[in-house]
Amino acid sequence: MSFEQRLSVPDVDPEAYKPMIALEKYIHAGSLGEALLALVKIRASQINGCAYCLDMHGREARAAGIDQRRLDVLAGWEEAPNVYSERERAAIALTEAVTLIGNGGVSDSLWGQVRKSFEEREIVQLLMAIAAINVWNRLAVSTHQSLPAQTA
Repeated sequence: MSFEQRLSVPDVDPEAYKPMIALEKYIHAGSLGEALLALVKIRASQINGCAYCLDMHGREARAAGIDQRRLDVLAGWEEAPNVYSERERAAIALTEAVTLIGNGGVSDSLWGQVRKSFEEREIVQLLMAIAAINVWNRLAVSTHQSLPAQTA
């Protein structure tokens, strides 16, 4: 399998990303915080195998002050219950359930955990963040979006 970039969406159609950028502005203007958003974006990107997004959001997570250990064990978060807050665990679990929606949806039990940790408006913001990263992952993976040059 070749990993050359197949297509550059914004080069082909500069209008294509505009709705996604508007969605990102909405998400980041909300009350979830950059650290929680980074965990959500990284966990979905791990599940979806999106190297481009893992690279980007890993850098964002470190810039948001997330400890490297918390990033290193994120794929096994259920085995590290003391590393993440109840709110973070609920968000990560919802991210997994929504990203893998065809595997049984979002259980009532999980929905209850999310409702305990987030206000309804925050749940909407969280769902929109999960939906957005899944769109970005699918675009990047399907087009083999190239990683940017590594900086020192």
